[in-house]
Amino acid sequence: MRALALLLMAASGFAGLGYQIIWTQQMGLVLGHESAAVLAVVAAFFGGLSLGSWWLGRRIEASDRPLRWYAGCEALIGLWGAVLMAAMPATSSAALALIGPDASPAWHWSIAFGASFLLLLPATAAMGATLPAMARLGTTTLAPLYAANTLGAVAGVLATAFWLIPDWGLTRSAGLCVALNLGCAALASLALKATPSVSPGTPTSTRPLALLAATGLLGIAYEVLAVRVLSQVAEDTVYTFALLLAVYLAGSALGAAAFARWPALRNTPRLLQALAASILLGMAAMWGAELIKAALHPETLAAALATEAVLALAVFALPTLLMGALFCQLSADAAAAGLPFSRALGVNTLGAMVAAPLFGVALAAALGPKLALLLVAAGYLLLAPAWRSAAWWLPAGVTAALALLAPPLAFISLPEGGRLLSYRDGAMAAVSVVEDAAGVARLRINNRQQEGSSATVLVDGRQALLPLLLHGDAKRALFLGVGSGVTSGVAARVPGLQVDAVELLPEVIEASARFRATLGEGPSPQMHAADARRYVRTATRRYDVVVSDNFHPARSGSGALYTVEHFRAVRERLAPQGLFCQWLPLHQLDIDTLRSITAAFLQAFPDGAALLASNSLDTPTVGLVGRAGGTHFATGTVKPELAARFGLADDFAVLGSLIADSAALHRLAGDAPLNTDDRPWVAYRAPRITYAPDSAPRDRLLNLLSEVSVDTTTLLTTPDLAPRLNAYAQARRTYLDLGRHTAPSSDPAVMLARVGTPLLAVLRQSPDFQPAAEPLRRLAQALSTRDPPAAQAMTAALNDIRPGLGTLP
Repeated sequence: MRALALLLMAASGFAGLGYQIIWTQQMGLVLGHESAAVLAVVAAFFGGLSLGSWWLGRRIEASDRPLRWYAGCEALIGLWGAVLMAAMPATSSAALALIGPDASPAWHWSIAFGASFLLLLPATAAMGATLPAMARLGTTTLAPLYAANTLGAVAGVLATAFWLIPDWGLTRSAGLCVALNLGCAALASLALKATPSVSPGTPTSTRPLALLAATGLLGIAYEVLAVRVLSQVAEDTVYTFALLLAVYLAGSALGAAAFARWPALRNTPRLLQALAASILLGMAAMWGAELIKAALHPETLAAALATEAVLALAVFALPTLLMGALFCQLSADAAAAGLPFSRALGVNTLGAMVAAPLFGVALAAALGPKLALLLVAAGYLLLAPAWRSAAWWLPAGVTAALALLAPPLAFISLPEGGRLLSYRDGAMAAVSVVEDAAGVARLRINNRQQEGSSATVLVDGRQALLPLLLHGDAKRALFLGVGSGVTSGVAARVPGLQVDAVELLPEVIEASARFRATLGEGPSPQMHAADARRYVRTATRRYDVVVSDNFHPARSGSGALYTVEHFRAVRERLAPQGLFCQWLPLHQLDIDTLRSITAAFLQAFPDGAALLASNSLDTPTVGLVGRAGGTHFATGTVKPELAARFGLADDFAVLGSLIADSAALHRLAGDAPLNTDDRPWVAYRAPRITYAPDSAPRDRLLNLLSEVSVDTTTLLTTPDLAPRLNAYAQARRTYLDLGRHTAPSSDPAVMLARVGTPLLAVLRQSPDFQPAAEPLRRLAQALSTRDPPAAQAMTAALNDIRPGLGTLP
């Protein structure tokens, strides 16, 4: 019976954590990825567990048929899981409508928590009662049951993240969890025999309950804060979170198993003191996380994942082992005081529920991760009664010293000669602006430069103007993602255009003002701190142009912005003849991920096209563009004055950016798996190139261009420019191939000798291809005093190809 009970607990734990990951992802898709929404779902999950442990547990404790209760709880979990497979979309959409596009954090949290709590309650309450019911059966003691349940949860986390969701999707993965719960119910009913344990007597003390509530709060607080810190060092993908959570749970399970075997762990004050010290050691590992990563120097996918596992072990192993032992000890203390286990588990999970919003939303942003973590260590110390022992004063002194002397848990990689311009800790991420020795400022989120810089103003501005110019007559535009703020900032300076911009992180909105200032005086967009998906689904306005930023697809949550459902929601947000442009960071994508995103886009815009923001081989940015009412573009549209500043003053610069028509995109997509809400293929595929980048990133754009083509006659309302635009496309390919094979030099004479003749040949292919003329004009200007004959010859050659081509704009 003991072995069967442990097996059932492991299977139940597997299903429970599988559900948690699946439901959290499903709710996040609708409620938003703001910290308030994400942590509200986590709190609602713990709240259901707590209520089930407390309310159902009392009835189980009083029942003489605990086996029926256990089987019934497992069956209820499975049946409600099956109900949610069908009901989740409609019910969560109702909550989305209540939240609205510009909800306050308090309102957003309240609706997200309330909706999640009520929707998941039948299953989570039953989950909270399974362990008390199994403990009441008397098959074995509590510690082994808790260890088996938690080890099953570890397996559930890893299997769900690394196998089930990538291969099966969310719904089918939930179906497996349903089958596990129903199987547990059937197997328990048929094969398990109960020897009900004796119910506790009259309670003599409630102190163990207070300690269980407090340690539940502190334990989850440590998890939330440590994950927040490590996201600045690890890659912050779906695999990162899975590894961190798996190690956290594994440590707790091993602590429970160790408690059952080692009597030395059965001392509450010592465990509390040891936990305080272990939190400080965990913080030391966080401070050294970059050194650990640098020492391991991962270069393959397996090595990168192993490195994140090592970081997780360094931070979580000892504290969680002690947490698992402490939970068992406090549960034993509660039993000795006449308190039932169900009540002990209930208050522990109640504390865990409070930890998510208190530490994850409020204290992490208000105090910073360092002080919030020290508060956790101090909390464990204050719970320990042994005030006079050296084991108490040593961690207390270290905690005070760290609070006063230690640097913050902020990871900021400064280039040589660089400086930090700003830094802000938020609930979800740390946002900084770093300037290098050349004066180039870069926006970083969690110490990753992925959001633009003052050196990319030209390309960022083109990402705004190209969609607007392709539309031709936009009056209102929406930008999903702010980044450095230059893209939406340039759009706001277009006369007669109203611009809304949506950004998930308020700290990014604050930092973007620094970059928009480089554009000079002018109007700014209307900023909305919100999840882009949620805003698109709840906003009531229609937009002539919607531009979506080039989100890194591997980062947690970003893959949801490349799904079929999101692209269709954007199409619904477009005005008649409205245009949508989804920019993609080609340098951060492998070809398989690009195909999947393209296939998803074509589900919403089957006649879509593709364009290129610039001719950079190092950081190529590709746009997928589609139009309500048919993807066609007119020539001769009026260009605002600032278009010339970004090299978009004529039709050839605008329409010549097109690199693929609908037929080419369909060939590119082929039979690639669709990235959908239920099958989040990109979120689980894209991290592979992040962990193990390919060896030839500069070839990626040319490889793409070799696979696609553009027939401009199918895209233009009047095909008169088609022959010249086709020549423009051929010239671009030649130009990029030349750039791949040409070594740079700081000597203009050397560069002119290397590229002069080839670039003139490119211009003879297409005199309209200004990007080839620009470097030759610059070189001629640089040589005008050193070698006037060479400069004059180059200017004359340019003017021979087309009059005025040799004149600098």
